[in-house]
Amino acid sequence: MSDDRKGETGKIGAAFCLMTALLLALVVLNVCLGSFALSPVAVWRSLLSRGGGSTNDRIIWLIRMPRLIAGIVLGGGLAVSGLLLQTFFNNPIAGPYVLGISSGAKLAVALVMIALFDASRSAGSALLIIAAFAGAMVSMGFVLLMARRVSRMSMLIVAGVMVGYICSAVTDFLITFADDANIVNLHNWSRGSFSGISWDDIGVMALVVLPASLAVFLLSKPVSAYQLGEDYARNMGVNIILFRLVLILLSSLLSACVTAFAGPISFVGIAVPHLVKSALRTAKPLIVTPACFLGGAIFCLGCDLIARTVFAPTELSISSVTALFGAPVVIYIMLSRRRRSGP
Repeated sequence: MSDDRKGETGKIGAAFCLMTALLLALVVLNVCLGSFALSPVAVWRSLLSRGGGSTNDRIIWLIRMPRLIAGIVLGGGLAVSGLLLQTFFNNPIAGPYVLGISSGAKLAVALVMIALFDASRSAGSALLIIAAFAGAMVSMGFVLLMARRVSRMSMLIVAGVMVGYICSAVTDFLITFADDANIVNLHNWSRGSFSGISWDDIGVMALVVLPASLAVFLLSKPVSAYQLGEDYARNMGVNIILFRLVLILLSSLLSACVTAFAGPISFVGIAVPHLVKSALRTAKPLIVTPACFLGGAIFCLGCDLIARTVFAPTELSISSVTALFGAPVVIYIMLSRRRRSGP
């Protein structure tokens, strides 16, 4: 192995170590901090006791731990979904929120939840994921239809944003006029939040997000070929039609699962892949895919910590905080592309 190759490998390894350390630090802070602060010693005792009947145990095991794991799993899945969409459309600002995919999933979930509220029934996790996936696929289908009719990617992004606005407007209309006491929970969910997630929800989302993310990682070789162009990928033996279908299904499934449990979360799918590629100075899927999952978990845990603690006990929506940090990244991407392409 050459010295340059060793140096590059060392830098990537150091970046992964730094990201892992940052994730562990955020895990500790998310468990300890909140409207009711806990000392690291109290947290450690509760973890060793594996949950008892004390107040500290209930706060840690029933509230903060499920929320913490949800932030890691859903944040990682959302970043990987954004990476797939950016690969599919070959555009760094393509993401599930910008293209309206998350909004389509949000509308479908809202319809199901309101219908079940009116029927005095509760929606199961599997049903919410199926509804969100259906909504995401409908929105994705519209975006793909527009992609065949417009030649400029900027127009496709605008079309996706318009789809998102339409779906969000219909969702807000339904929530406003829905007649049910549980509609407060639906309103909070529609703004984006990791709160209220149970251990049963953790099991379901892990069964969806982790295998889907692993599948994306196993597709690193065809994704790498696809990044060099469809003709090159076809010459390397990649079935382009099947490959594009798999990308669509995986990205929609990941974004749908996030929306079903946490509502729409903005800019994570755009900002994290860009930040990861810039930090690692590579776009190799074999490296970028796990780094994006790790980066998405870090980004969402950090934003959720801010949302919970800055104005505690009042809690901000997670989407508001992710937009605050993610939107400047998108602006930077657009300005950078404009400088490279010239006036």
